[in-house]
Amino acid sequence: MTRLRHLAMVSVATLSLVVAATPASAQFVVFDPTNFGQNVLTAARELQQVNNQIQMLANQATSLVNQARNLANLPMSTLTQLQSSIARTQSLLSQAQNIAFNVQRIQQAWSTSYGTAAGAGSTTTMVANAQTRWQNSVAAFEDSLKIQAGVVGNIPTHSSAMTSLVSASQSATGALQAAQAGNQLLALQSREISDLVAVLSAKSRADALEQARSASAEAQGQQQYKAFSARTGYVPGNVTMFGGH
Repeated sequence: MTRLRHLAMVSVATLSLVVAATPASAQFVVFDPTNFGQNVLTAARELQQVNNQIQMLANQATSLVNQARNLANLPMSTLTQLQSSIARTQSLLSQAQNIAFNVQRIQQAWSTSYGTAAGAGSTTTMVANAQTRWQNSVAAFEDSLKIQAGVVGNIPTHSSAMTSLVSASQSATGALQAAQAGNQLLALQSREISDLVAVLSAKSRADALEQARSASAEAQGQQQYKAFSARTGYVPGNVTMFGGH
């Protein structure tokens, strides 16, 4: 404001010198220095107000740009990759041989071939059940190896997804992009936990079937021993040979 007043005083002094140097015979408009100074101050204030409004609009534009960045979506997604790896693992689990990952199938197998059922029925039936239990154990170990191989095959996909997500998170331009990258990293972590659960489930299934086979074989052996020991001993008798001689 002091600068503006100084400018007004300089303008008034300049105009006074011009009036003094003008011949008396010349015609000119009546000049009011006080009024002119006020006009200069008013114009300066209005100019300052315009500058303030321009700065306010610039700040609002910057705020809108920042809001747009915060609301911008992450330009990438690993959902398709994760869904593909999930589908591969689920497919391997669904291919479980003989005794599937199904409660009803397990109960049915136990009631016919395992536990006390292993020592029931005829010798032929017990032998057939023992063969079935052996086949179930072998198939379960094969299934476990397949699932482990499938999970290992998912590692490159997960590694690529993790690298992309970390890079996207570090270069995120706004809060939404950073949050979305974090959410996808959590989804990737959950996917890897699911693979771990699948491997442990398949391995535990194979171990459980083998242990059940061993226990059932013991029950079958006990039953066969009981049947053998219950047989009567040899009773000698007379035998007629060669025409009664």
